[in-house]
Amino acid sequence: MKLIADLHVHSRFSRAVSRDMTLPNMHEWASYKGIGLVGTGDFTHPTWFSEMRERLRPTADGLLELKPSFRSKSAIANPLFIPTTELSCIYTEFEKTRRIHLVILAPDLSTVEKINKELDKDFNLKSDGRPILGISAHDLTEKLLKVDKSLIIIPAHVWTPWFSIFGSASGYDSAKECFRDLLDKIPAIETGLSSDPAMNWRLSQLDKFNIVSAGDSHSPRKLGREATVFELEKFGFKELTQALWFNPLANDKKSQNYILETLEFFPEEGKYHLDGHAKCQQRLTPAQTKKLGGVCPVCKKPITVGVLSRVEKLADRPEGYKNSARPAYRTLVPLEEAIGEALDVGPGSKSVQQIWTLLIKELQGEFNVLLETPIAEIKTLSQEIVAEAVSRVRSGKLIIEGGYDGIFGTVKIFNNKERKKLEQTSLF
Repeated sequence: MKLIADLHVHSRFSRAVSRDMTLPNMHEWASYKGIGLVGTGDFTHPTWFSEMRERLRPTADGLLELKPSFRSKSAIANPLFIPTTELSCIYTEFEKTRRIHLVILAPDLSTVEKINKELDKDFNLKSDGRPILGISAHDLTEKLLKVDKSLIIIPAHVWTPWFSIFGSASGYDSAKECFRDLLDKIPAIETGLSSDPAMNWRLSQLDKFNIVSAGDSHSPRKLGREATVFELEKFGFKELTQALWFNPLANDKKSQNYILETLEFFPEEGKYHLDGHAKCQQRLTPAQTKKLGGVCPVCKKPITVGVLSRVEKLADRPEGYKNSARPAYRTLVPLEEAIGEALDVGPGSKSVQQIWTLLIKELQGEFNVLLETPIAEIKTLSQEIVAEAVSRVRSGKLIIEGGYDGIFGTVKIFNNKERKKLEQTSLF
């Protein structure tokens, strides 16, 4: 059974997150996207946890579902939930300030309650949905596993400069440095928006981990901008855990539960892909940064070193390296953005929303439209230029300008000349 999962999200109680991030809205939008399993996010926040207990109920196989009284009539499916949170560890180790984010997956609400009671002894969990904990990633991992050994702990967006295990500003040069004797307790790493699996394959030290992707969503519309696709015997916590632990590079035994593929943001579109200095509008390639000695040519302050440079520094394999045992991945543009590009209007415009709504309802969700539906069928339901936009996303025929220093990159599907020609063809 194929399951598309987005395991890293936030509630409205996290900083800079939309007030629309409620469980009913997350359920509704996950159904639109074609996500079968979505993380609750922020289970350490007291008010959010109370809402989780009020609005969710366990399924027979150990996941959670939204109670029928809270479901929107507009939902086109019934996605399940899993208790998740992201914790921020800020501490000093080896004479350097470290800022590491970890995503935690719990088996049930009773385990979440135990985790919250344990963490509440030493930390202020009310401060934010993603609380800042003055504890090392190693010690937090140790503390959590003492509460429950079945917890899944995944380093989040592992290349983000400011908050990750390999971040250029606050991370380590190896996962071993970070987790030491607990390294074998970590089953997987999360790519983050600014890297894709191929970039991570270049580090042999990462062979011991599965590679997962998630949206890190701060609003319902952003659910599933990255996701992980699992093949499971049935949709349960036990099967999901087995899939996350099964590593085809390190395990000779076959498993019926495994990661089938990941669905990726174009890494260039991530806001830390390239190097640069946003204040001075300096977007730089790794080669340019090296030539400048890591200093902004405008203000002479240090450049924020992005993911591409950081991967290049730590990689021990050439660009383009691939191990055929690794799960595949596909890179996507959200359907609203693809339609907006085709029509040359914003993704929130009325014309885009009309086509998007028709397609997701007729074709069982956004992922199905982007990945599986025959292009001819999309053309029949919408317009030739919309179908062409989806076709180009699938083939990767795009014009991309990389993001840097907190500024998202841009992805263009058509140039003006191409769009005009296609529009004329459609009219004819």
